[in-house]
Amino acid sequence: MIASVIFLGEVGPMQIILVLAIILLLFGGKKIPELMKGLGSGVKEFKNAAKEDQTADKKDETKE
Repeated sequence: MIASVIFLGEVGPMQIILVLAIILLLFGGKKIPELMKGLGSGVKEFKNAAKEDQTADKKDETKE
């Protein structure tokens, strides 16, 4: 946390708006929903995999 503040400085609303504007210019309005959909499905898959891993660990502990 401290290292990110040292290298990046404090992130304020103007910096966030600037980053969002650059993303909009790079990808365009049509690609952003597709990117967010892909990001959302990736997060969902990660959560499911983590949940499956936890249940597998619990099953292994009960067998021992």
